[in-house]
Amino acid sequence: MDRDMSVSLWCEEVEDDQTQDQSQREAQAQGHNSGSPQLRAAWDPTVSGHRVIQRLLHVEERYMPSMLYITLIHRDPERREELAKWALEVCCECGCDETVFPLSVSLMDRFLSASLSVPVSLYCLAAGCMLIASKLTECDSVTADTLCAAAEYSFLPSNLLEMERVILATLRWDTAAVTPQDFLPHFLACVEERGDSGESAEEQLSTLRRHSDTLAAMCVCDSRFLGAPPSLVAAASLNCALRGLGNKGLTQLALMSEALAELCQTDLAVLQCYSEMIEYALHQRLRSGLQQGPTEKDEEVENERPGTPTDMREIDL
Repeated sequence: MDRDMSVSLWCEEVEDDQTQDQSQREAQAQGHNSGSPQLRAAWDPTVSGHRVIQRLLHVEERYMPSMLYITLIHRDPERREELAKWALEVCCECGCDETVFPLSVSLMDRFLSASLSVPVSLYCLAAGCMLIASKLTECDSVTADTLCAAAEYSFLPSNLLEMERVILATLRWDTAAVTPQDFLPHFLACVEERGDSGESAEEQLSTLRRHSDTLAAMCVCDSRFLGAPPSLVAAASLNCALRGLGNKGLTQLALMSEALAELCQTDLAVLQCYSEMIEYALHQRLRSGLQQGPTEKDEEVENERPGTPTDMREIDL
């Protein structure tokens, strides 16, 4: 190697207009031809189990925001929830993986917790966190121009890439944070071992995963759950999803709740408390969406425990 050659770890994402247009045409053509350009590896049971859960429990403490930041957000949560809602909408519109959104919000919380200073554009900060999270978790990451368009070009791609560098420098490149979505597959595998087998069981497990992802994403948006360990959020979301499906008996639900509390190393009463908090938050948001949504006919809304929706877009945040 030439010693005079300069080596840089930065990914210089500089594209001219012709190259960018060509890449967009190729992506569109690939999407029309294959339908799903991204390939996902199948679930590997050898990388699951109590050993992996214990490792995640040990690592998750390192990625928690400071108590000072949590206190400040609890005093005035509106702006953070607004940014989290916008990030969720952008991730849904771009078709991002379900792990991109919680990781991007975790990066944003950690950045603000470390710096304790508000940047010029909070939307540029949120977009920079989404850009980093997409690069970490997806094969085809979202582009800087797409994020700028989502923010109605309130900042330029050059500003976004500079913000990305500031975030990486502040976090010292430690960006692979632990989120509730990291625990859910392992908790679900343990629930599957205690459940029935068969094709119907696989379909119920898939539905349970979607419901749990939805509830966990709702907790990421809600500042009341800021500071809660990701393992506890994941276990409480899965516990709520099990109760919401209504296909388990009370005895079986109690046994699964005890198993989840043991997996995340918390008391059963704490798990039940957070489960009730999630159900209350879900009921509030669903009721708010029904009141704000236009109705063609006057219909009575029954006062029952709401079933868990399968998509975050069904919840008014």
